[in-house]
Amino acid sequence: MSAKTDVLTGGFAEPVFEAQSVFKMLMDGMARPGTIRTVTPDVVPPVPLGIAAGAIGLTLCDHDTPVWLSAGLAKSAVPEWLGFHAGAPLTTEKAEARFAFVEAGMTLSTFGLFAAGTQEYPDRSTTVVIELAGLEGGRRLALMGPGIQSVTEIAPVGLPETFLRLWTENRALFPRGVDIVLTSGKRFLCLPRTTKITATEI
Repeated sequence: MSAKTDVLTGGFAEPVFEAQSVFKMLMDGMARPGTIRTVTPDVVPPVPLGIAAGAIGLTLCDHDTPVWLSAGLAKSAVPEWLGFHAGAPLTTEKAEARFAFVEAGMTLSTFGLFAAGTQEYPDRSTTVVIELAGLEGGRRLALMGPGIQSVTEIAPVGLPETFLRLWTENRALFPRGVDIVLTSGKRFLCLPRTTKITATEI
């Protein structure tokens, strides 16, 4: 299959129904941080974009939502795929992005360059979708905050060592700040800016 065909295929078979399904999962995920969800729509995004990340992109992105892509994604067929299926414009400025997609293994230096929203409009911030090697079996982290009974544990594989520091800096901006979705293959979990994340004792 040619690269051009890849761009034109692999979207939602039933766009309205499937986008609604993924959107509901995302809303539930944001309301219950750390809960792993599996997307059911059978999308086939170009590598290195994962299935869950691709489905989220098709659900949330449109011609009004500038998208920032990390280097590996920007060099792939992903920009054309998102453009064709969602009409989403690309931006190279993190501060302009409503959504950002980061491929697995990318180093994160700061979330501070992304849009954090304003005190009046905290929702005008970037949602950052980060692909990881896995959502279970890694370093254990404890989540606390709204939507969590007492403590929820997650153990994503492949988060950078600096993640906790970067997240603490992000939480300090509240009510501003970015929200994060961690994805791996067909699965994802949400980390809204209200969530406190700490390393668990071994």
